[in-house]
Amino acid sequence: MNESIHPIRLLIVDDSALVRRAVADSLAGDPEIEVVGTACDPYEARDKILQLNPDVLTLDIEMPRMDGLTFLGLLMKSRPTRVLVMSSLTAAGSEKALQALQLGAVDVLDKPSGSRSAHTEGRMLADKIKAAARARLRGQPADATAQASRAPAASIRAARRFNPRSVILIGASTGGTEALRTVLTGLPFDMPGIAIVQHIPAKFSLALANRLNSECAIKVREARHGELLEPGMALLAPGGQHMVLRWTGTQYIAQLNEGPLVHHQRPAVDVLFDSAVKCGAAPHAMGMVLTGMGADGADGLVALRKAGAVTVAQNEETCVVFGMPREAILRGGAQEVLPLGGMAARMNRFASHTVLNGT
Repeated sequence: MNESIHPIRLLIVDDSALVRRAVADSLAGDPEIEVVGTACDPYEARDKILQLNPDVLTLDIEMPRMDGLTFLGLLMKSRPTRVLVMSSLTAAGSEKALQALQLGAVDVLDKPSGSRSAHTEGRMLADKIKAAARARLRGQPADATAQASRAPAASIRAARRFNPRSVILIGASTGGTEALRTVLTGLPFDMPGIAIVQHIPAKFSLALANRLNSECAIKVREARHGELLEPGMALLAPGGQHMVLRWTGTQYIAQLNEGPLVHHQRPAVDVLFDSAVKCGAAPHAMGMVLTGMGADGADGLVALRKAGAVTVAQNEETCVVFGMPREAILRGGAQEVLPLGGMAARMNRFASHTVLNGT
């Protein structure tokens, strides 16, 4: 339910008239969103922002006169605004989209083109706009608190050996890319295997995994079908594919599928969590729900807790959007509610409790 007292005021910024029209048309039937204007470049956007005072912007990255990243950086310094970045499904576009998230954009979506238009993606676009309207703007005190309490990455000197059944499961959505960065960069290199579902468009997930891998002590990869989940490794579900865990008798493997959307998402957090319960991982698992809109992961966290897992949800003060964690808490799935900055340390304590004797 939209908590605003008026429709969300949206400004569409894109150099393509076709894209501007497609986005506007796809939202025309939603009473919770009002397209108050469009702009073809950052200079026009600047004037429209001052004139129209939008709640949310959709922003193209590739534009004439000034590129979207430069404009976003200037905008977040002078007039912090909730921004959804629209980017092409290319390697270069994915990298720029991740840079935009670091600069303060709330979320990223793939740009409508060809047969896959904004009309067919209208519901997802509307959901992202509504999530963005509720988002905590970067730079508020909660974000600073999370950064200040980050756990040291090199707190363990010698590699630990874990119970092979040990596993950590993480689900996130809006605001999750930067939340994952905060959490994973705070971990030492020796951790149980970590499986992650982040709501993200297809192909962007590879760029996210590569960026995290370059910044973390653990290895971070975009999961491949049949890949082993090893200690010291985090596997990120590819955009557009569900990820489930299976137990081989000695190790976990990740399996991918293109099954039906769950909570309008693929990958879905509940699919991963449910698979962990089914393969008997829960008594040896830690499940975590981070920032995001909606309820994905809430029922799965309840199931994990009932089956014996340690379960944690991110607190409201450090969430970009307190949707998924709130639902997990309300349904009784979270044993603990922690700030983002305390997550890495809690994961490390869980890992220490699963170390095999004699190591």
